[in-house]
Amino acid sequence: MTESKVKPIPEDMHTITPHLVCAGAADAIAFYQKAFGAVERGRLAGPQGKLMHAAVKIGDSTVMLMDEFQEWGALGPKALKGTSVTIHLYVDDVDAVFARAIAAGAKEKMKPQDMFWGDRYGQVEDPFGHSWSIATHVRDVSPEEMQQAAQKGCTAAQ
Repeated sequence: MTESKVKPIPEDMHTITPHLVCAGAADAIAFYQKAFGAVERGRLAGPQGKLMHAAVKIGDSTVMLMDEFQEWGALGPKALKGTSVTIHLYVDDVDAVFARAIAAGAKEKMKPQDMFWGDRYGQVEDPFGHSWSIATHVRDVSPEEMQQAAQKGCTAAQ
């Protein structure tokens, strides 16, 4: 019996990878390219042309996506009337990426601001209903300082 040389986690992948369902996955790829500098890694269209699978790389991470397929129970946030998931994106310049996402068609949820945990942090909703937090780490904060600030109910840096 020959031993397999296949890696259990493929090259360039992480242990956890977001897999987004989008009403219009091809449009979502174009949006992620404009908003977040995504690089398309591939796509697989089904018989009706809908994307059964696609992948983009944003920074050092892969995001998988697909079109909605009601018959499979695969529905995006708009069809579900909301999402309970936020995708967190660390970047070198939160203000620039936030502005680029808004210019590309994202909806502002929270302008970037300095937060008590040490990040400059903002939130957008993409045109497909997915929530994204965008952050740049700007200062190190001890666990004790963070706990004190959280107990005071602070969101922004003091």
